[in-house]
Amino acid sequence: MKRKLLLLTAVSTFFNFPNAGAQSVKTSGSRPNIIIINMDDMGYGDTEPYGMTNIATPNFNKAAQQGIRLTNFNAAQPVCSASRASLMTGSYSNRVGIPGALMPQSPIALNPDEETIATVLKKAGYKTAMLGKWHLGSKAPYLPVHYGFESFFGLPYSNDMWPVDFNYKPVKASKGRPYLTLLEGDKAVDTIRTLDDQARLTTLYTEKAVSFINENKKKNFFLYLAHPMPHVPLAVSDKFKGKSELGIFGDVIMELDWSVGEIRKALRDSKIDKKTILIITSDNGPWKMYGDWAGSSAGFREGKGTSFEGGTRVPCIIIWPDNIPAGMVNSELMTNMDILPTVAAACGAALPVKKIDGMNFLPMLTGLETKGPRDTFYYYYNDPAELRAIRYKSWKMVFAHHSGSYDADRGMNGKMGTYGAFDAKTALYDLSRDPGETYDVQNQYPEIVAKILKLAEDAREDLGDKLTDRIGKNVRNPANAAIK
Repeated sequence: MKRKLLLLTAVSTFFNFPNAGAQSVKTSGSRPNIIIINMDDMGYGDTEPYGMTNIATPNFNKAAQQGIRLTNFNAAQPVCSASRASLMTGSYSNRVGIPGALMPQSPIALNPDEETIATVLKKAGYKTAMLGKWHLGSKAPYLPVHYGFESFFGLPYSNDMWPVDFNYKPVKASKGRPYLTLLEGDKAVDTIRTLDDQARLTTLYTEKAVSFINENKKKNFFLYLAHPMPHVPLAVSDKFKGKSELGIFGDVIMELDWSVGEIRKALRDSKIDKKTILIITSDNGPWKMYGDWAGSSAGFREGKGTSFEGGTRVPCIIIWPDNIPAGMVNSELMTNMDILPTVAAACGAALPVKKIDGMNFLPMLTGLETKGPRDTFYYYYNDPAELRAIRYKSWKMVFAHHSGSYDADRGMNGKMGTYGAFDAKTALYDLSRDPGETYDVQNQYPEIVAKILKLAEDAREDLGDKLTDRIGKNVRNPANAAIK
């Protein structure tokens, strides 16, 4: 009875917000803080709660034991900028005009007219901050402080976008490959030139995260920590170098595990752990061409840059003591687009005015409901966006498309392997029995095929599809960020 009363207190009272998340907390004093830790290229199987062996991850383990571990959580796209656009806006990335991974001189950026999680929570009175990798615009006014974050310290884009080639040989700095600039707000405060420089980043961001928590423990806050690791090039501090059985990749995972532990310790020490929702996830699956410098998709097919499960299925652990039952494992279909409306519901914040695609999972997470609100997910990828697959409940229909593949030689010791390609055929997979997407069962389930084909038409009408030369009716433009 006590747990039921706690849950009802947390989520059952409604606020009269316009477009507010469906269920909100009772009073402003009880509103939770929000921390999102977003890893870069961390695969589904890269920590012990998701099947990793030979790398000790005690803090990921404790997080899973004390919160909910989601097993069917998907990033909206299997690549950096597109995935992050979806996380920030609660929308399919092609709805907000952000494809692929934006380069330093990209002519586009996330439109500042889009409302982000930070915008939504700042309007609700939250202190907002970001640390780490942004990758939705590389120069002012397309940096985090123009999207609802009151402070930002980190990199504008990926840690491999610098004057070093993919085999770690220096090349001449250019507009396309400038030195990595460490920013504070819109201002450059340092330059990252070497792997030793990069080795400082995980600890530096973690220390700043702890300081932010300590300084704002009496306020409602939103902290977004976007670690640049374990995206290559890998770099690790001396305190974890050589500590794992899996080389530098394992060392990096151990340092990220330490980071999670430090943040949770800061919450406990500040006595605000029970009023904080902590979300730990990844932007997409592993970049497998780097072999022993890459992570694990835990047996799911392919990885980053593909629309198979290894590309989008990622770890997600959510902790909210006394509200999210400890030790839960949940297999409902959820995406990173759903974080914005779920957080808004928990914080009593109004949703963005423009259409979004995310759904409120708060009742499921807190145990008030057994089912989540989502049964459909569109796997978009490429530029222009191709509708490559659709998930409906446990079914996944893949449409014919040209796909990258990791069924080729993989690299070793930081050297890039061969990135293969193949023509994927239209197929229907039952992920409940075939999570590796191996057996086409179209002929056995014609009624499921018909249902998904109808969903595909709805998606093409709304969001478009380059594979069928359709232009979506409800897509919005990115910002024009061309360098003049």
